[in-house]
Amino acid sequence: MELNQLWSQFQVDARSSYRLYSKDIDASRTEGISKRQHWWNVAKQFFWAILEKLSPARRVLLLVALVLIILNPELSWTSKEGTHIIGFDLRLWGGLLMFVLLVLEVADRVVMKRDLEIAREIQMWLLPLNPPPVPGLEIAFATRPANTMAGDYYDVFRRSGAEGDNQNYLLVVADVAGKSIPAALLMATFQASLKTLSATPMGLGRLMERMNHYMCANSQNGLRFTTAFLAEYDPAGRTLTYINAGHNLPMLRRASGVIERLEEGGLPLGIQDGTSYRTGAVTLETADWLVIFTDGLVEAVNNRDEEFGEPRLINILQGDAKTSPSKLLSRIMVNLDFYVGTTPQHDDITCMLVKAT
Repeated sequence: MELNQLWSQFQVDARSSYRLYSKDIDASRTEGISKRQHWWNVAKQFFWAILEKLSPARRVLLLVALVLIILNPELSWTSKEGTHIIGFDLRLWGGLLMFVLLVLEVADRVVMKRDLEIAREIQMWLLPLNPPPVPGLEIAFATRPANTMAGDYYDVFRRSGAEGDNQNYLLVVADVAGKSIPAALLMATFQASLKTLSATPMGLGRLMERMNHYMCANSQNGLRFTTAFLAEYDPAGRTLTYINAGHNLPMLRRASGVIERLEEGGLPLGIQDGTSYRTGAVTLETADWLVIFTDGLVEAVNNRDEEFGEPRLINILQGDAKTSPSKLLSRIMVNLDFYVGTTPQHDDITCMLVKAT
């Protein structure tokens, strides 16, 4: 790697680590406290935030290493001839203890990373690699997890249990609150329950109510809620029936350039059992675009903590409406990468593009 690439990677790692430890720190300055005392208090909080994430044995190892490095105590003993002082630099042993601690942490990281990679492979089996052929639609989708595993879910599949017609297709994008393993586990349960319930003959509203009932039983009293956009497409009538359960409002760009937002629905799944959901419907005409995304896309920030935002997404959509979904999706991701730069990704990113043909 070139030197600038190494420096960029170090910046990303440093910001990610700082974000991990700083979330447990109260950096607000109390009135009457000097700046020096304030920063000393912040430094102590940061140190304890690091210490608390180590096992008890490794905390002791770290503290002993710091004592040897910083204080550099000297060994001495008293004999009949007097006191003899051993001229021995204990900072070397402190450094060796720090190296041992590093080796132990790296070993844990390697084992955990291997397990997470296996879990990620299993999770990817739950997500489609390519969209299925849907009459009258071109579809493209992409996802980027913030960590090894993601809490976002997307899918397009033929619904065999739809009422009155078995040729309809379900389009779904969902976002479980949180990241990494807890969110990924709930995402897997969401996928399993959706595939099971969608195979039974029930309307979209009833399907969402059943999904909400199931998610309420696994949401830790609403702490692990899930936002979801679920739509059923009828190729014969080119009708898209949808429910928005607290998700980011999808954008429907008409061929004329007018932007509509699909907002009919209700609360996110897993918050309140027994919630009813309103159903919306739109007709897709030739050259209409539907953009479904999670908040990680529009809330991605650059090094000035400025969000990518929906206006930029709309500008890209308006400027490249004549292209294919796969090319437009690539353009969106390239623009996002250029905007974010080396800022660490703090949330999962998922985007699904649908174009009526």
